[in-house]
Amino acid sequence: MKHEPQANWPTTRCAALTRQCTWLGALALLALGLVAPSAIAQEKDSELQTTRANAGEIPVLVIAPKETKGRPLVIWLTGFSGQKESVEAPLRELANRGFVALSFDPYQHGERRIEAREQLVKRVRGNIRRYFWPILARTAEETPQVIDWAIKALGVRPEVGMGGISMGGDIAVAAAGVDHRITVVSACVATPDWLRPGSFEPPGEPDDAAQADYERRNPLTHLKLYAHRPAIAFQSGAADKQVPPDGATRFVAALKPHYGEAADRLLVDLEPDVPHRFTPRMLENSIQWFTKHLKP
Repeated sequence: MKHEPQANWPTTRCAALTRQCTWLGALALLALGLVAPSAIAQEKDSELQTTRANAGEIPVLVIAPKETKGRPLVIWLTGFSGQKESVEAPLRELANRGFVALSFDPYQHGERRIEAREQLVKRVRGNIRRYFWPILARTAEETPQVIDWAIKALGVRPEVGMGGISMGGDIAVAAAGVDHRITVVSACVATPDWLRPGSFEPPGEPDDAAQADYERRNPLTHLKLYAHRPAIAFQSGAADKQVPPDGATRFVAALKPHYGEAADRLLVDLEPDVPHRFTPRMLENSIQWFTKHLKP
């Protein structure tokens, strides 16, 4: 569960490209030495606002255009052992595309950790089903509180997008079954099957509480929770042996009969030869998916 040419263009041409490119494109120019890092950061930061707050007891980080009222909200969550600040770069890219981008610390993560990060990793990896399933279920069930806060405090639209990386993507899929305001999901290197058959990680054994979390929230065994037909995309590595992509494939195949003519709202995109790794292509695909279905 880790989470993890030309060199002499005119200066005026570089400046124009900097203004027109997305964050990912700007990073490509930066790598080639065609733009200054400070120029990119200053221009982007001048167009966005950053807010830190609490939705009840849940710490949130928001990066958004200066006017948030009436814009669509996209919640984007970190991978296992990360925190809301770990996904600041995707949040900025989402905000630059017109979304109100929000992350929050999942249960037992970030400001809500109950132990040092190294101890969290050791404990959870030592028994994934006992200690990881509660993180997924309880964070998914907290998500409506965050959405309520964002609608009241930021004036965002009630149709919400949600996604994330690995654990964050797992939570996003489950949360769409909890709160039907989540109408669009993009889950990267994630799975809707918490059993994760075929994973190289030892699964461990759940206690009664963790088993109850699984039985209440595991997406693959609760298809009826998706009767509102949210647009769900999985961005997966075809060579992922840690979170095998077949869970996403089986979930989509099981849901399609229930979606009828809206079956194109389900997608599994496999990136060839990619293991358990979040890539720029996955981020760009996710943003395009949110843009298509939320229309900022």
